[in-house]
Amino acid sequence: MRISTVREFRDEATGLLRSKDPVLVTRRGRLAGVFFPCPQETLPIELKREMFAMLSAEIAREIKKKGLSERAVLADFEKWRKERREARRRR
Repeated sequence: MRISTVREFRDEATGLLRSKDPVLVTRRGRLAGVFFPCPQETLPIELKREMFAMLSAEIAREIKKKGLSERAVLADFEKWRKERREARRRR
């Protein structure tokens, strides 16, 4: 198992994602995450469904915890997209 800081993981992501060894990612000396490479090229549909359900539930909890509505989230996203488009045009 390789140990990497968040910065190293970000900077060397392409190589680390191709690796066959798990990577323990740390932030300021504390565990931030673990990357386990997937030997298969695609994920089984059951795993995709389970991950979708877990992520959806987590996002819903965060939105509720912050007292946001779906409309507020979508409006914020549209504002961000518009600003990003305008910034690209200025370049």
